[in-house]
Amino acid sequence: MTHCAPALGHVLESVLYTRDMASARTFFETVMGLTPFRADERFTSYPTGNTMLLLFQQGLTEETVHLPNDMGTIPPHDGTGRTHLGLAIAQDDLPAWEAHLAAHDIDIEGRSHWPGNSESLYFRDPDGHLLELVTPGLWPNY
Repeated sequence: MTHCAPALGHVLESVLYTRDMASARTFFETVMGLTPFRADERFTSYPTGNTMLLLFQQGLTEETVHLPNDMGTIPPHDGTGRTHLGLAIAQDDLPAWEAHLAAHDIDIEGRSHWPGNSESLYFRDPDGHLLELVTPGLWPNY
């Protein structure tokens, strides 16, 4: 008998691991304009539309976390290397983002023009993660 998986909703959390939490927070709050929801020495969470961007300090997530008040546990996880994260922006905001990145001396490393009139700008955060700002039309759900 074949079983079909129950339906999934959207991706709720995306994670980047950082070597320097203070630098990462400065970048995501100053350059990217995000406001932290929760933060401690181990992580910072930022609302981004209907998802959360989580920054974790490398090396501080390798042990099980026991949550207070018998709320449960979070199993160990960690990541290294440069990863990729795409962030949705409105088509009309693309020139403002280009100017904003230039004002913060952030180099645009790449630019793509996709079918469906979608455009992407690529740049790096302080940990070398590749960030992409992408306008509507790239994917069927955006």
